[in-house]
Amino acid sequence: MYVPFENLPEESRIWIYQSNRKFSDAEFSEIETALQSFLEGWAAHGTSLESSYQLKYNRFIIIAVNQDVQAATGCSIDSSVEFIQSLEQKYTVDLLDKMNVTFKLGEHIAHKPLIDFKKMVKDKAVTENTIVFNNLVNNIEEYNESWEVPAIDSWHSRFF
Repeated sequence: MYVPFENLPEESRIWIYQSNRKFSDAEFSEIETALQSFLEGWAAHGTSLESSYQLKYNRFIIIAVNQDVQAATGCSIDSSVEFIQSLEQKYTVDLLDKMNVTFKLGEHIAHKPLIDFKKMVKDKAVTENTIVFNNLVNNIEEYNESWEVPAIDSWHSRFF
């Protein structure tokens, strides 16, 4: 069951999927419609999941579920991954590769393989103060506080 994102409690679990390219506005509009449809029917063991999403920077898909109402289970998580894989195929993008880093270069959102990001650190093209997207956050509270942070304040700090 879809609910507005702001109505979910801060403890709600989230999953963040980053695209290896920017989506067009038209693509993001289609994705939004597909997400709402998917979430309306998303269930765990026959019980609707109180869930929502956010789309950010024409690049990120954030899915959230209120686990106080009904916890996402293996099968329901599998169905959400299948949904994301269907988006990958439809739009010829990569949303599941965790070995990529997305970060801000001024107002631009950059996306690089981890090995290239490490090289940029070595070359001082990015610094400890570069804003990175920490997609390892687990809930809405962490998302709000620690998703867009200086690299030194995230898992990326090990490269400096």
